[in-house]
Amino acid sequence: MAKDRTENSRFPDGFRILQGTREYITYIEHSSVRVWASDVAAHYDNHMHSAVEIIVPHRGTSVYRTADNIYRVQPGEVLILPANCPHELTESEDTMRYLLLFEPDPLFNYRDMSGIREAMDRPIYLRQDNECATQANDLLMQVVNCYFHKDPLWNAECYSYLLKLYVLLGREYLKLSQPEKISRHTIDPVIMNSAMTYINQHYREDIALKDVAAFIGYSRCYFSRMFHGFAGTSFTDYLTGKRLSRATELLLHTDKNVREVARDAGFGSVGSFNRIFREKKNCSPTRYRAIYSDEIYRPASVPDAGEETKEETAG
Repeated sequence: MAKDRTENSRFPDGFRILQGTREYITYIEHSSVRVWASDVAAHYDNHMHSAVEIIVPHRGTSVYRTADNIYRVQPGEVLILPANCPHELTESEDTMRYLLLFEPDPLFNYRDMSGIREAMDRPIYLRQDNECATQANDLLMQVVNCYFHKDPLWNAECYSYLLKLYVLLGREYLKLSQPEKISRHTIDPVIMNSAMTYINQHYREDIALKDVAAFIGYSRCYFSRMFHGFAGTSFTDYLTGKRLSRATELLLHTDKNVREVARDAGFGSVGSFNRIFREKKNCSPTRYRAIYSDEIYRPASVPDAGEETKEETAG
């Protein structure tokens, strides 16, 4: 089967790497935030990427088309598209906007953020009449300022404002959610925090739901329901997310090979790690490292999509 052609487009401050409809966002070294500022009307055909995309128009209209909706984003409004959301963008001739892209995983490493991840995995459109729109615009412009000034630890500072944005939106979501969905009167937070601590300390090991349930003295079935009510996701998805987040850090910031990364992140085998990584990131660990890693860990060339190392095909 023929491979999709990879297209590289150069811009003044970086590259746009496109393979079929999959875009691989390139970041400045030691960062995972990208801001594109433009006053030139552009059109981007249907594409998707692992980064969250946020549009902040200052002039003109930015029209987004997703599988389910069309958003005509005006100045004073904000549109947040989750990772891996296919979309098309068309901008008006008088456009002036900031386009923010960032990897979302760092925001969900906090325990209580897992409860809003489901809500953040769909487009969020803040119209001018939404009381959150002004606050969101202010926070996003702080991100823009951090990005272009590049003071020491600017990437971390960008994430501090993005975290505030997600807290703002998460509280709004929790306030509007159905009472039964967020009710925790039957959940003991002390016990659940003990369970979460246990998971965070042992996720690199071969642990299962029954192990954590036994640790806090509950039945497997009861703990499973309680965990979902507390974290907003299943135990399996939470554990996989922790392991995947750790694996991503190792790929980007160490020279460990794929087998070592899989082992150190808690995956049972390099085969299962590679399969799960592809499902979540839409590329192999080797290709992900080639595109996103720090310069000192980045190979000289980017492997073609579908290209795998022997370790990645091993079971």
